[in-house]
Amino acid sequence: MQNISSAIELKKAIQLLEIEQTVNRQLLKDQFLITYESLKPLNILKRTLKDIASSPNLVDNILGATVGAASGYLTKKIIVNSSGNIFRNLFGSILQFGITNMVAQHPDAIKSFGNFILQHITRKKEANSEKH
Repeated sequence: MQNISSAIELKKAIQLLEIEQTVNRQLLKDQFLITYESLKPLNILKRTLKDIASSPNLVDNILGATVGAASGYLTKKIIVNSSGNIFRNLFGSILQFGITNMVAQHPDAIKSFGNFILQHITRKKEANSEKH
């Protein structure tokens, strides 16, 4: 800022500062309204759901964990089959934990293996239908 040497320059400097203050006040009000809107619980929920929907890795991870948990549970049910044997129940729980972790950590390998088996089964059906 320059040195002010006259009353006219002082009035102009004051007017410029008042204009700057008015602009800054309006910018602060606008930012406050934006912040207020963004902190409303409904807007936070909407933003979170939008982030979840736009994140394919998160959706894949949730899907992998769900499939892992379901496959572990089914494996335990098949092995234990409502047995009263404590060792069989313990083995079923350990097996459930292992399969759940394996499927959740390696979903791509499980998908590839499933596709391989599905292709193998469909090839056999095609071969059988061509023979008849």
